Amino acid sequence: MRVLVLDSALTRCSAALVVDDTVVIARSEVHRQGQEAVLPVMARDVFAQALDAAKETSPCIDLVAVTVGPGSFTGIRAGLALAHGIGLALGVPVIGVTIGEAIGDAFPHLGDRVLWTVTDSRRGQIFLEREGETVSLAQEALPSPPGKVAVAGGAALHIAARLAASGANVMLTDARYALPRHIALVARRRHAGALPPRAAQPLYVDPPEARLPTGGLRPPPEASPR
Repeated sequence: MRVLVLDSALTRCSAALVVDDTVVIARSEVHRQGQEAVLPVMARDVFAQALDAAKETSPCIDLVAVTVGPGSFTGIRAGLALAHGIGLALGVPVIGVTIGEAIGDAFPHLGDRVLWTVTDSRRGQIFLEREGETVSLAQEALPSPPGKVAVAGGAALHIAARLAASGANVMLTDARYALPRHIALVARRRHAGALPPRAAQPLYVDPPEARLPTGGLRPPPEASPR
């Protein structure tokens, strides 16, 4: 199966072509802003290299895998908009994958440890994804794990240290980002029905920052007299 992977939920943008379980073409860059401009260029380059290597005139893709969050509001929307556009143009399914699901795919043998994926939020908080649940909270409000945990994600170092200081049985992993191979593998299993369905729509954890004016929206302009 040939899977196009798109990831711009966090600061690391990636576009890749994964064939079966092997990444054959990949582009990856770190951008704190501007994912909506960077990701389409990366996807274009992946397509161009794939076509050149296969001597084809149109891309052969079976499905598009895209990260849905948690992460940047703009980055998530940029990735999903591009994924749905490509999926519609090629007539292939678009499958959503969370950051925690993709990172978790890299750790199939944790034993009795529960994986906590923690990433920084722009509001000075963290996103915590564990056992299918995603929440946004301050580091000071981090819950105490009931058992052994493994910690991954961009904020893993600080969170693992905080948990260890509180006496928790914690293992720090070296996984900081969702890698294209694992995004693709999770998407394939979801597409095959081996994982619960998830709509390829934004996973927003925080409430929107935008607020309506206190006086409400302005009334529509009146039509000028003829």
